[in-house]
Amino acid sequence: MRNYLGKTLKKEVVNAFGVTVLPANIVLEEEHLVLLEKHKIENVSIIFDVVEAEKTGKPSSPHSAVTQVTSRAKEMYDSIRETGKIPMDELQNNIIPSVKSVASHPNIFELFEAVKAQGDYTYQHNIGVGVLATMIGKWLNFKEDELTALTLAATLHDVGKVKIPPEIINKPGKLTEAEFEVVKKHTIYGYEILKKTEGISYRAALVALQHHEREDGKGYPLGLTSDKIDSFSKIVAVADIFHAMSSDRPYHKALPFYEVVRQLREGYFGQLDPHIVSVFLENITTKMIGQKVVLTDDRVGEIVYINPHDEEAPLVRIGEEFVDLSADRQLQIKQIIGL
Repeated sequence: MRNYLGKTLKKEVVNAFGVTVLPANIVLEEEHLVLLEKHKIENVSIIFDVVEAEKTGKPSSPHSAVTQVTSRAKEMYDSIRETGKIPMDELQNNIIPSVKSVASHPNIFELFEAVKAQGDYTYQHNIGVGVLATMIGKWLNFKEDELTALTLAATLHDVGKVKIPPEIINKPGKLTEAEFEVVKKHTIYGYEILKKTEGISYRAALVALQHHEREDGKGYPLGLTSDKIDSFSKIVAVADIFHAMSSDRPYHKALPFYEVVRQLREGYFGQLDPHIVSVFLENITTKMIGQKVVLTDDRVGEIVYINPHDEEAPLVRIGEEFVDLSADRQLQIKQIIGL
């Protein structure tokens, strides 16, 4: 198999159980070949691009791309705050194509790390949600024009926060009840801004209004139930919650990976659209094999098997030792750090 070193996968490679072993569009290195042999994947089941690595290069790290588009988003939001208008040329020609490009990165776990907010939460969150919603749209097999519309709506979902006082948005401690009532108005402000913007679809305005609505009617600002919430809004709600829980925020640190997944699964029951959550988590868990992880005891290992009956508790190899997280409930995955 060594003759495949440096070549690019056209399609993702799955094992006999249908679990993704390697994603599409990666340039094969030694560790990937070891992984293929471990899963007894025969050479004939792999399809390669004819372009060599030296011509294509490895997929670039998404971190720099996220940093650049976040900087552009900050400038855009500053402009909206000053003028009350969306700079459509910048949004359509630069920011949205950049967000879609980042969302195409083949290693979703490297992507998750890249979009985590660790500093300026407000602007990083907008881009992170845009990227995550775009990924979900792809997994739901959206056509390109629908995917672009979703990316735009997700990237602008919090635009109404430009009208919320910065001292409330950036408050390091927990908000008072009165402050939270002020923050909740960002949904209405965002709807009003986008509804009157030429070139922005009404669905984008609905996402700004509805992304905090919940399936059981216990969201805000209108307390809508599932049948009255736009599907784009439901997707953005999942991306919004996942990104918020995974990121450092002014008032609390990022949650460990296992806790994010657990809370998202609990969102099945009443708050979030179960199909969207299912598609999101399924695409995460099927791509976990071969990923390096940090456990809650800070040991670093590699996921070698996903238990189909307990996907959140895989088999992890640490050196020569194998740790079954489904048998040792005191250990869990704190962070996935990718290949």
